[in-house]
Amino acid sequence: MSGYVEDLMAQVKGKHPSEPEFHQAVHEVAESLSLVFERHSEYRAAKILERIIEPERTIMFRVPWVDDQGEVHVNLGYRIEMNSAIGPYKGGLRFHPSVTLGILKFLAFEQVFKNSLTTLPMGGGKGGSDFDPKGKSDLKIMRFCQAFMSELFRHIGPNTDVPAGDIGVGGREIGYLFGQYKKLRNEFTGVLTGKGINWGGSLIRPEATGYGAVYFASEMLATRGESLQGKTCLVSGSGNVAQYTIEKINQLGGKAVTASDSNGFIYDEEGINDEKLAFLKELKNVRRDRIKEYAAQYKSAVYEAVDPHAAGNPLWDHPADCAFPSATQNEVNEKDAANLLRNGVYVVAEGANMPTTYEGVQVFLNEKILYGPGKAANAGGVAVSGLEMAQNSMRLPWTREEVDARLQLIMKSIHATCLLTAERFSTPGNYVNGANIAGFLKVADAMMDQGVV
Repeated sequence: MSGYVEDLMAQVKGKHPSEPEFHQAVHEVAESLSLVFERHSEYRAAKILERIIEPERTIMFRVPWVDDQGEVHVNLGYRIEMNSAIGPYKGGLRFHPSVTLGILKFLAFEQVFKNSLTTLPMGGGKGGSDFDPKGKSDLKIMRFCQAFMSELFRHIGPNTDVPAGDIGVGGREIGYLFGQYKKLRNEFTGVLTGKGINWGGSLIRPEATGYGAVYFASEMLATRGESLQGKTCLVSGSGNVAQYTIEKINQLGGKAVTASDSNGFIYDEEGINDEKLAFLKELKNVRRDRIKEYAAQYKSAVYEAVDPHAAGNPLWDHPADCAFPSATQNEVNEKDAANLLRNGVYVVAEGANMPTTYEGVQVFLNEKILYGPGKAANAGGVAVSGLEMAQNSMRLPWTREEVDARLQLIMKSIHATCLLTAERFSTPGNYVNGANIAGFLKVADAMMDQGVV
């Protein structure tokens, strides 16, 4: 079956050149699915995986907008509507200079399997722009968001495609995007998730990805009769996911000692307690300043700038029990993975999408540590987005406790499904195979039922 994977990857690289992240995501899934195709040749005959790999629809458009000084700018906008076999397209919008077609295709491909694992009826999609909101005024960001939505609104809807936030798209951006959609459509629908609580948002949605990753780590630890109590944790990033990962670690009795941004990271051996976390949230969400200010505020912390061209990231080279990569794709390479293991880490739960390189993943799998891949461990965010859609459809809000309980139940279900599926396909404890195969089977069966469309 390895010959099939090799042939498939050759086709993918031929059709989609210069998209290494997309190739990486497809290769990882295809390797796991070779176990499925050995038992179920009907999926291979129907070319199910080949059809999932190709987006159902790729939308690209220009975004011209005018800044505060009257200067005209032109950015690129995208929406990848990857697969709708089990529900409307669902996935975030990313505003960042690194956004390209290949990055969004990898994210959309991952989203298909992640959404399938949540048990909710959602297909997979992703979108965004190379616009950089960092350092820009609210007025500039509003104007860009309105220009972006002036094209995107034609392609989305509550029963067609429901975007959410991602890197560079938080509550502020969702608000501007929703306001423009409402004006253009003249309707108030649940077309975007991550909305404000007063106008259709869900409690726990900002916290969901971070909370979910920690819940998943707790479930993995429970298989060894352990908990997060007393565990030292490394966390990367300092945005929404990282902040609420740290918050939930604290609540469950663990200690987070790192946080980072694109310039560097802080290491606080005493731990980022609730008081320090409140400062970090204000620093990043209100002041929108750099992480080095944390070290200036708290003398227990050491700041270190990071060279993006270095062989490894020193953030991952500290003594700890657990690691939560929560920043961006491919932030943990083979050297970083080896450093984590050497420093005692035996639990890795990915808060970001594909934050570990292929070689790094192999290090974790070979050592048989508790490794939760992003499509399983960080599915809490899109799960609560799905719950937000349900509340919008019913015109009823749920309490914080009810949403959190549903989130915990979903993460417990995802963990159990991954574990059982890995065992069923003779790779017990391999959460990568479990997540890839379980996510695929639900989508594949729906596609078989619906015919070649």
